[in-house]
Amino acid sequence: MKKNLFNVLIFLLFSSSIFAVGKNLSLMIGSGVAIFYPANFKAKANLPSFALLKEPKTIGKIPDSWKIFPHFYSKDGKSIATFSIQKGTSLYGTGEIKGPLLRNGEKITLWNTDNWKYLIDNGKRLYQSHPWILGVNADGSSFGIIADNTWKQQMEMTDSIRFISYGPAFRLIVIQRNSPQEVVEELGKLVGTMKMPPLWALGFQQSRYSYVPDKRVESVADTFRLKKLPCDVLWMDIDYMDNYKIFTFDSLKIPHPQAVNNYLHAAGFHSVWMIDPGVKIENNYFVYEEGSKGNHWVEKYDRSTFIGKVWPGNCVFPDFTRPATRHWWSGLYIKFMATGIDGVWNDMNEPSVFDGPNGTMPEDNWHRGGGGLPADIHRRYHNVYGMLMVKASREGILKANPDKRPFILSRSGYLGSARYAATWTGDNNGNEDNMKVSIPMTLNIGLSGQPFSGPDLGGFALNTTADLFGQWISMGVFFPFCRAHASKETNNKEPWAFGSKIENVSRTALNRRYQLLPYYYTLFHEAAQNGMPIMRPIFFADPKDTALRAEDQAFLIGNDIMIIPRWAIKPKLPMGIWRNLSFESDPANDDGYQATVKIKGGSIIPMIKTIQNTNDYSLDSLRLVVSLDKLGKAVGSLYEDAGDGFGYQKGEYKIYTFRAEQEGSTVNIEILPESGKLKFKRRLYLVKLITDSGRVTTGWTNKNRISIKL
Repeated sequence: MKKNLFNVLIFLLFSSSIFAVGKNLSLMIGSGVAIFYPANFKAKANLPSFALLKEPKTIGKIPDSWKIFPHFYSKDGKSIATFSIQKGTSLYGTGEIKGPLLRNGEKITLWNTDNWKYLIDNGKRLYQSHPWILGVNADGSSFGIIADNTWKQQMEMTDSIRFISYGPAFRLIVIQRNSPQEVVEELGKLVGTMKMPPLWALGFQQSRYSYVPDKRVESVADTFRLKKLPCDVLWMDIDYMDNYKIFTFDSLKIPHPQAVNNYLHAAGFHSVWMIDPGVKIENNYFVYEEGSKGNHWVEKYDRSTFIGKVWPGNCVFPDFTRPATRHWWSGLYIKFMATGIDGVWNDMNEPSVFDGPNGTMPEDNWHRGGGGLPADIHRRYHNVYGMLMVKASREGILKANPDKRPFILSRSGYLGSARYAATWTGDNNGNEDNMKVSIPMTLNIGLSGQPFSGPDLGGFALNTTADLFGQWISMGVFFPFCRAHASKETNNKEPWAFGSKIENVSRTALNRRYQLLPYYYTLFHEAAQNGMPIMRPIFFADPKDTALRAEDQAFLIGNDIMIIPRWAIKPKLPMGIWRNLSFESDPANDDGYQATVKIKGGSIIPMIKTIQNTNDYSLDSLRLVVSLDKLGKAVGSLYEDAGDGFGYQKGEYKIYTFRAEQEGSTVNIEILPESGKLKFKRRLYLVKLITDSGRVTTGWTNKNRISIKL
């Protein structure tokens, strides 16, 4: 009873816009999770939280054993919180920032910015804001810190951790755990996890700014199939639109969008089409007319409509803080998706404004809020503008296609945006530096609660050489989000555009990804359940090994596969058993580009035959690659569902466990159904046992217990 009354009191106090306790307040909100309020915290200036799934409930006081406390203060009109850190602590997270994996010594600005070629602030201010830091102490114990604050701010990770906000005093949430994996899982509980994507979104995807006219779209699709280069998705950039007006189609370039989508579907492709937030000011343009009638536009501080230039020229911008505006925006997708569109690409949603200060809206622009969101200036809502947009987009796509899983890619994001959309690392360069830095960028995004991400393979800007594309795609096929993209002023960057040698290199790499799809799909299910990244840093293999803390050339996919790019120089690799994983489709002779792929001792990896797209995905015949640990044991798992729709939420899935154990000179492998309502399937299995002295392979069998003689 006392605890309930205490929670009610705290809620009432923090619900007051003038609330200030006069002293700092710290409380537990979960096992190993604490929340800290500064004395001058005002709820109306900070809440509701955009990062957290729900407002936390307190469960008691901070225990005496708690180690991590903030120091709050103000200076030069800024609100600041600092933490001291132990010697030898390694820092990660911070979302999407160009730089090394290890964040120690970095100073980062959280202000979502359209940053072409990462030129602004040397890439330390990019398209997304994640006020989150993961710390790993010298002994492997770990902590995480959320600055629950959407306002413009900075993070400094030097001799201490500092959050410096250009807004009011803010609260902090601190997680303490025994390992970084436990911290990341707790982050997933707090900010939410990604939803299961459709299976096709895990395939290779090809894009260009832009594929027009319609005949070129069809030609690209045909060439992939003719050359037997696996691919699932073609992307349509802004040139498909009528004068860059969103939710329209150019009558000359794409006169019949339904026909384009039908053609792609018949060829085993899905399509993703771009929608930006900027709405062209033009009479008789239905989006502008409807939005004006509904009073949906962001305003200037004097309450007049804000106008800024983007691709169409003078534009207005939806005020996504308004529930009525989000509802209207959602409705625009009904007719749009009815043309057969499969996925949506929300770009330019930082928001990017060509003639605005620092390439965006003025900080004193006005958002009217509603539905629990207070009215306030753009400085407060800038970093979540894209998040609100994709939330509304997702709701609209679900209304349009209630039986299909939405796929949305967003350039802008905030901590927790994975609940609504996947992301990519923006307008990178086709050079060696950006290829190499794409690994730590994607790793840290994953450590910040966004598992479904990756770079533009081959680089968006600048011409890309054949050698660079070969190096990039050979390791890039292992990124969670796997898309090649290029700007219109650059050379063509389809795999065949670089000649037959790189075409063959690309085919080998793509075949590798598709053979591993059962393993990837199982990892995506894990990410949807607990927030664990799909692409993981090497130090996850042994968080206590400090020699691994800065390794950002090699990386893990899940716990059981390690990727070492061909170009990696003396990477720091974990101890233990890691054996080379070979692929059925690899050429007889080494092409000089393919990454080294290793399987961890104690693992079983499910693989399928080479396919050209996920329409042909089948688990009827599975190769199980087994690598025993030093005790002669191995384990693996497989997640199976329909690949689309929401039946899995009703139990229409099946999880299988694979177990192997050596008994004398025999290795016995069992396939065990663990959970889910789907009918247990008898399928064909071929087991490949990898040992230190070679490989032993069985024939195909439909038995659920298989034995191999060594």
